[in-house]
Amino acid sequence: MKPPSLPAPPAVQALGPVLARRAWVSPAAVLRRQPAVVLGAALLALHLGLALLGPTLAPYGFAQMQVLHTLEAPSWAFLAGTDQFGRDNLSRVMWGARRTLAVALVSTLLGVTLGVVIGMVGGYYRGWIDELLMRLVDGMMAIPALLLAMLILTTLGSSPTYVVLGIAVVFMPRTARMVRGVALSLGAAEFVDAARLRGESGAYVVFREMLPNAWAPIIVEASIRFSYAILLATSLGFLGLGAGPPTPDWGLMINEALPFLDQAPWLAALPAAAIASAVVGANLIGEGIREALALRHSLDSA
Repeated sequence: MKPPSLPAPPAVQALGPVLARRAWVSPAAVLRRQPAVVLGAALLALHLGLALLGPTLAPYGFAQMQVLHTLEAPSWAFLAGTDQFGRDNLSRVMWGARRTLAVALVSTLLGVTLGVVIGMVGGYYRGWIDELLMRLVDGMMAIPALLLAMLILTTLGSSPTYVVLGIAVVFMPRTARMVRGVALSLGAAEFVDAARLRGESGAYVVFREMLPNAWAPIIVEASIRFSYAILLATSLGFLGLGAGPPTPDWGLMINEALPFLDQAPWLAALPAAAIASAVVGANLIGEGIREALALRHSLDSA
């Protein structure tokens, strides 16, 4: 008896006639037909543009003071107002985009890379190696992410290098846990058994046979971790563990605006909107990638 079929995912339903004509649909075709993904791509493109061109397009320098225009409301001269030192708020947000996104991107890549290595090694070798690595991972995951990052930065310092390292260490255990589950399932695959019978080394099997077949969940994990990295980086900046004044950091800008919220609410509104839009854009892209890869897997299995 044939089991009942499940309803098609929204992405499949949206493709409609395309699926009727084609046996294979690229993930890009799915992404283009999801309005949420298009919105997320637009938000991320905006922030990437600010990161690349913000310092060039900003009307003022991030530390340039206008002593006669302190806490001035938005105007044609200062589109997002000025802070307590007369610095242009819009310019500082535009300058800060490069640092925030660079820290988030590099820390995500480093943390995911470390997690992939640990998860793959533990899932392949198992035994005492797996036990040792996973107990270390569990111990790190028992500490809240923000607290662990704060402990690292208060011990090492709050330079950009240590901020990246702290966020990467926070993300590594969660990625390792996910990748280990994938590695355990791949370890029983026929192509892995064939590589072992050929006499290939463990490193070859892990990184040349198993890893190429685990890219889909790793890409989804990295896209999700990127949005968390933006939040964590700006949270550390808000707590004074990121960039120091006068460096424009979105989290630090919100912290500096707190005493003036009743008088100049625009000081916190713009960096908060920048953080929220960057996180939403990254999350929408991550969800779209997840759905596109799931669709491709279902079509390949059909």
